[in-house]
Amino acid sequence: MSRSYKKLVRDLIPEKIIATGKSPVTHILSDKEYQHELFRKLEEEVSEVIDAKNKEQQIEELADVQEVLLALYKSLDIQCEEVTGAGRKKRKQNGSFEKKIFLEDVK
Repeated sequence: MSRSYKKLVRDLIPEKIIATGKSPVTHILSDKEYQHELFRKLEEEVSEVIDAKNKEQQIEELADVQEVLLALYKSLDIQCEEVTGAGRKKRKQNGSFEKKIFLEDVK
């Protein structure tokens, strides 16, 4: 019986599938396809963070988000330090989210 996934997976997943006696069908993505699939994977992982039921699951899913972000940085030729610097700049200009402010309206 075959099951369709049609998604980007971590590098060792095909080997793990083979170890169970099954045969994965895979192909290598072009750079453009890879970036597209990384963005799809990011959406998937963020959704899993939102749906996580406890702190342990949240940690696991946030680790997946972080791994996808690291792959995106590399794919987009962005250094982690560039993102960190941009974050510092935004915090300086607009603050962070520590005060839990929810904007209702502007009149």
